Amino acid sequence: MFKQESGYLLIVSGPAGSGKTTVCERMLKEVPGIERAVTSTTRVPRSGEVDTVDYYFFDRDTFQAKIDAGAFYEYAHVHNKLYGTLKSEVQAKLAVGIDLLLNIDVQGAAQMRETAQNDPLLKGKVVTIFIMPPTVEVLAARLRGRATDAEDEIQRRMAVAVEEMQCSKHYDHTILSGTREEDFAALVAIYESTR
Repeated sequence: MFKQESGYLLIVSGPAGSGKTTVCERMLKEVPGIERAVTSTTRVPRSGEVDTVDYYFFDRDTFQAKIDAGAFYEYAHVHNKLYGTLKSEVQAKLAVGIDLLLNIDVQGAAQMRETAQNDPLLKGKVVTIFIMPPTVEVLAARLRGRATDAEDEIQRRMAVAVEEMQCSKHYDHTILSGTREEDFAALVAIYESTR
């Protein structure tokens, strides 16, 4: 009997302002055969965000109940909110051969790497990619250029970014961020070499 080949899970991380969300969104639009793994959060939806499409939006009690029930592959406190990846979201798609793209922080990526060692569906199927800003100064300029955060929030994000950048050595691949085009081409090349 023919056994369905399970899909790959590409995990992309990088500090706020590294461009990871932009490059991931482009990948999902332009590269056939890969889908977004929808993650969960306790943060309030932003304008235009849709529950179950952009995130699974949960209140803190519901999220905690899911943690207690073992429903997450990984979860973390990030910027005073909870974020996590539901097992059900990943398992159903990988099992039928769908490749997934997951944009998560370094804490979540570390948990996924550890889990993958003993999970038959994930073992040998998780590929981790870190998007590294060219310099701390460039990262600060990108955060200020977004004009979405107050200066104290930018300083807090920069402190977190420096810590996150130390984790890049644990990833399978590191993309040194250049232009959006270069970052996108590098991510596509990693995906194609995986398949």
